[in-house]
Amino acid sequence: MSAALHLARPDDLEKLLTMVQGFHAEEGIDSNDAQRRGALLPLLEGIPYGAIYLIGPARAPIGYIIVTFTWSVEFGGLDGMIDELFIRPAVRQRGIASEVLHALPRTLAEAGVRALHLEVDRENEAAVKLYNRARFLARDRYMLMTRAL
Repeated sequence: MSAALHLARPDDLEKLLTMVQGFHAEEGIDSNDAQRRGALLPLLEGIPYGAIYLIGPARAPIGYIIVTFTWSVEFGGLDGMIDELFIRPAVRQRGIASEVLHALPRTLAEAGVRALHLEVDRENEAAVKLYNRARFLARDRYMLMTRAL
């Protein structure tokens, strides 16, 4: 199984929606089809705030990763946040997510991204181990805080 990354396009919306719905169900994220479509379509159409990559064969992807972009004075410029990473359950535990987490940062660094962040549930030991192996480090002095608008 290959972890090849393909930049998703608007015609990938339907296959992406199926995977996003699956991810949201697994994670207990409360969303509906209209909300997911509204959030995904601008990224697929090329707004500069982020990108969606399909993982695996472009015609039959086995997962996706969404990266959003912001600016950081601390890190010296453009930085990214992994918003979602999903691998279909049937192909998990094959090193695909690890491959993605090693390849994508190199690609983003070549494009000028200075840092890449992600959020993980501290209780999800498997995910924490995966991200640690991919050289993501916890920032003990900081925590992510959110205000929904």
